[in-house]
Amino acid sequence: MPIVIEAGAWQTFSRADVELAYADVGDGPDTIVLLHGLAGTAEEWSGTMRALRGSHRLVALDQRGHGRSTRRPREVTRDAYVGDVVALIERIGAPVTLVGQSMGGHTAMLVAAENPALVSKLVMVEAGVGGAEDDDLDGLSRWLHGWPVPFADRDEFADFFDGTPSAAQAWADGLEIGPGGLLPRWDADVLVEAIRPVLVMPRWRAWEKVTAPTELVVAERSLLDAAQVERMAATRPGIRVRTVAGAGHDLHLDRPLEWVSALRELLAT
Repeated sequence: MPIVIEAGAWQTFSRADVELAYADVGDGPDTIVLLHGLAGTAEEWSGTMRALRGSHRLVALDQRGHGRSTRRPREVTRDAYVGDVVALIERIGAPVTLVGQSMGGHTAMLVAAENPALVSKLVMVEAGVGGAEDDDLDGLSRWLHGWPVPFADRDEFADFFDGTPSAAQAWADGLEIGPGGLLPRWDADVLVEAIRPVLVMPRWRAWEKVTAPTELVVAERSLLDAAQVERMAATRPGIRVRTVAGAGHDLHLDRPLEWVSALRELLAT
């Protein structure tokens, strides 16, 4: 059975050119904001939310262009994504522990760099400062445009996804029923433009400006450039780098127990 976020947890608010949806669960004294990666949805954090909702308030955002939020926004710049998260935190109350995976981690870093009063702790999951080779964008574009949609059912999607069963389940939770079967809740051309500014250049100045206690959580089979991670650690010696064994890029889905354990440890410090 899929682990989904209950319908009553969802809320929306409007900002500029978008309507943003987020799930809000738990009533603990400290708030954790969760940001998914490219092509993801808030549903991928449902396991994390279920594990921690007894002790924390957890808020997972469907970022612009994804999930229940506006699918085709006018702006997909880094500033637009950062502004959405700032507006969310101001709406729910600061400061928060800000957690982001992949592109969501890049967004979280930029938020923390420019808004130190809003972020008490920063957790970047399989996320770096950005920058990549030109063919990385081409590869992502081919992957996004190459989804053989619609999928007849969750099993067909899992065969295509070629990930761990837990990761495939979480990604399937983010699909919607449409003509002919299950469809992603995003448009490939929008996401290509959204990831482009992440890959164009590394944001070292932003990384150096972050003052919040920071943890980098990387996978044993990480997609991050090892030299970049080493430089990130050297640039800010106080950060912690944790490797999750046996995990790939979606480490929070591949190894959910290890991920939650790591997050609990960070929250306790």
